[in-house]
Amino acid sequence: MKRQGKEIYYTISDLAREFDISTRSIRFYEEKNLISPRRTEGNQRIYSRRDHVRLKLILRGKRFGYSLEEISEIIGLTDFDIDEVEQIRKTLAMGQKKITDVRERINDLKLLEEELVSFQAKMDARLRELTTDE
Repeated sequence: MKRQGKEIYYTISDLAREFDISTRSIRFYEEKNLISPRRTEGNQRIYSRRDHVRLKLILRGKRFGYSLEEISEIIGLTDFDIDEVEQIRKTLAMGQKKITDVRERINDLKLLEEELVSFQAKMDARLRELTTDE
């Protein structure tokens, strides 16, 4: 983080270091229009506090399993004409859908675990049968 007068700005290296991501990842989010740095006269990227916050939201969204398209909607990049209340409602609905998806995956994993434990028990029993006959 650096200051230019009252304005705070970040270089691509600052952001990469702070968020422990590659500069290539940051440029990728820029290509996807998720963040939009200004350029200096020397063509260096300068990221604003707004870009910093957006990058933080992008990375949090990815950690929660959202696609870049979903993240874009959540941070309000795709629907410029909707108000804050509608944006919050949309975000809550997306969050509820993600919770439902996670719960379904948890249930699927529990079933898989039960099947694997059952299979393991059968294989252990069969192994005991085969080795006691010897």
